[in-house]
Amino acid sequence: MNDQTPSDPAPPRGCPFGHGGGDLTRLYGPEAATDPAGIYERLRTEHGPVAPVLLEGDIPAWLVLGYRDNRRVLDTPWQFSRDARIWRDWREGRIAETSPLVPMLGWRPDCVSQDGEPHRRLRGAVTDGLQAAAARGIRRHVTHFANKQIDAFAGTGRADLVADYAEYLPMLVLTRILGLAEGEGRLLVESCAQVLKGGEEAVAHNERIMEKLGELAERKRSEPGSDFTTALLEHPAALDAEEVISHLRLVLIAAHTTTSNLLARVLQLVLTDVERLSGLIGGRLNISAVVEEVMWNTPPLAVMPGRFATADLELGGHRIAEGDLLVLGLAAGNLDPEIRPDAGVSVQGNQSHLAFSSGPHECPGQNIGQAIIETGVDVLLHRLPGLRLAVPAEELTATASTWESRLDSLPVEFAG
Repeated sequence: MNDQTPSDPAPPRGCPFGHGGGDLTRLYGPEAATDPAGIYERLRTEHGPVAPVLLEGDIPAWLVLGYRDNRRVLDTPWQFSRDARIWRDWREGRIAETSPLVPMLGWRPDCVSQDGEPHRRLRGAVTDGLQAAAARGIRRHVTHFANKQIDAFAGTGRADLVADYAEYLPMLVLTRILGLAEGEGRLLVESCAQVLKGGEEAVAHNERIMEKLGELAERKRSEPGSDFTTALLEHPAALDAEEVISHLRLVLIAAHTTTSNLLARVLQLVLTDVERLSGLIGGRLNISAVVEEVMWNTPPLAVMPGRFATADLELGGHRIAEGDLLVLGLAAGNLDPEIRPDAGVSVQGNQSHLAFSSGPHECPGQNIGQAIIETGVDVLLHRLPGLRLAVPAEELTATASTWESRLDSLPVEFAG
C-alpha cells in the first residue's frame, strides 16, 4: 500500500491490511453467534460505515455497514468485483482449500462469480430457467408440500415451525423446480445449512451437494423434463457441464437457505403480534407487508459474501487496497441510522431494502421466494385453528454464523 500523505484518511485502528495494531473483531465464534447486531453497532461506532474484521481462520476483510456504502459496492462491479481470483489472500496462498470460506467466497464457473459479459451470458440462462419454472405454477407446488408437512403434525396440537415446517418447505418446492426426487431434497437440507454455518464440515457438505447435483444433471441429459435443470442443459447459452452443476448449486443453496430463514422470521413476527395474526387470518392485512418488514429488520442473509477491490480506492473514510475482500453487511445497512434514524417507523411500501442485494447481481429468484413464503404462511394459518406461540416471545432464541442469523425454534400450539 502506498505511503500515506497528510491528506490521506488515517487507517482504522486494527486495520488488517498491512497496518497491524489492535485486536480485530471476529465475525465468528461465541459472541458473533449470540449478538451479531451488537457487534455491527459497536463496529459502526468505532470505525464508521466500513470496519476491519476477521472471518473464519482469522482471514481479514472489510465489513460494509453503511447503507449508501453497501449500495456503492453492489452497484459498481468495475470497482468491486465478484471475481474471487483477484482476492489477494487467495492469490498469495493464505486460504487453504479446506477453509470453510471457500464454499462461500471461492471462484466457480457461475454467474455470481463473474462480471461483465460472462456474467450476462450465465445469468441470462438462470433467469430464463427460473421464469419458466415460475410460469408452471410455484404456488401450486407450495400448497402441495405445505399441506404434506402440516399433515405430519396437524393431529398433535403442537409443532416446532422451524424444524417441522420452515426448514423443509422451500427445499421441497425446489425439488420440483430442479427436477430432484423429494427424498433427495430432504437429505440436502442439512448440507445447505452446514455450508452457510461454516466450520470444518462445510467443505464436505459442499462436495456432497455437488455430487448429488452432478448425478441430477446426468440423469436429465438422458431423461429431460419440464424443470430448471433441463432448461440449463438446453439453453442457447450452451453451458458446459461444470457451469450447469455450479448453477444448480447456486440456486439450491441460495434459494433454500434464505427462503427458509425468511419464512421462519415472518412466522415469528406474525405469532408474536396478535394484531398482525388476526389481521392475516381475517384478510385485513396482506402478508407481503409483513415480509417487507422482515426484509428490512432481519434480512435472511445478514452478511453477503463478497466483493474484491479492483484497485486502490476509498470507501467510508478508509483506504481499500486492490485485492482486499469486502463483505456486505445487509442487516447493518438496513438499520443504518443515516437512512433510518428511527428504526421503529413503518417501512410499509418501501422496497429499497438490501435483502435482495442490488446491481447486476441482484437476486433473480425473488418472486419465487416471495411465492413460497406468502403461500406457506397462508396455508399454515388456515390449516391450524387457534395457532399461537407455546412459549413467551422473549424465550425465542437465534444462533448466528458469519453470514446469517437463524431462529433456533418456533414452538406453537393449536387445536389438534
